[in-house]
Amino acid sequence: MAKKARTPTPPRRVQAPQRRDGKQPRQPGGGITISRNTLIGGGGALGVVIVAVILFFALSGGKSSAANVKATMLAAGCTYQDKKPLPPRDAVKGSGGNFHADVPTLTTPMKGLWSTFPPSGGGHYQLWAIWGFYTEPLNPRQVVHNMEHGAVVIWWGPKVSPATVAKLRAFYNEPISGGAGDGMMGTPLTSIAGKSLGDKIALTAWTALPGTYYVNGDYGIGHVAICPDFNEHAFDVFRDAYRGKGPEGIPLADDEPGMGP
Repeated sequence: MAKKARTPTPPRRVQAPQRRDGKQPRQPGGGITISRNTLIGGGGALGVVIVAVILFFALSGGKSSAANVKATMLAAGCTYQDKKPLPPRDAVKGSGGNFHADVPTLTTPMKGLWSTFPPSGGGHYQLWAIWGFYTEPLNPRQVVHNMEHGAVVIWWGPKVSPATVAKLRAFYNEPISGGAGDGMMGTPLTSIAGKSLGDKIALTAWTALPGTYYVNGDYGIGHVAICPDFNEHAFDVFRDAYRGKGPEGIPLADDEPGMGP
């Protein structure tokens, strides 16, 4: 796929993101990728333990499996779905189309643009939003681009209480692999094409297997959970399963709070 064109000047943002304290953003590039899997060898009793562990994850679906995420979110009283994004409107099988062409401006109508609410993949503006936690609504047309880079997005409706937003901010700031806030976005959401979250909270992410994005009509999978309240365990499971697994394979070192196009 040809490299995407970028305009030299990003659009003016309404509000700077709230960054974690005491850390300056790194320049894009570099970083270390830590595998989630550890290769273990051995025999005898150790082999029995290994078999037991493998069997456990096979039966449970594993921490990072979509089935386990779904079960965890439903147990927390949330709704959950995995859904393919709508393909680019100019897509031709084998050529892939271009998601940027679907959103040429930051005022492109959003009705019919995405397959889920809130959006979890698909058409987006060519420049993503500055990484961070916001208290004023971001433009969803940009936030979808952050998901393409691997973001787990926390959205909340206008009726969510300040106390709950404080919990969401604390969740965003939790120390995690790579650094607090890396690969995370937080933003209120007013409405999209007449739909609103009201007093609900949503988590969204967009994932794809390495090397398959835009190949033979494969545009990845969107993941959406909508919850009546903050649930730390469920939110941890969603984040740990999908953060940093965007279709473009961007490293978390390029997705730190304060970074932008």
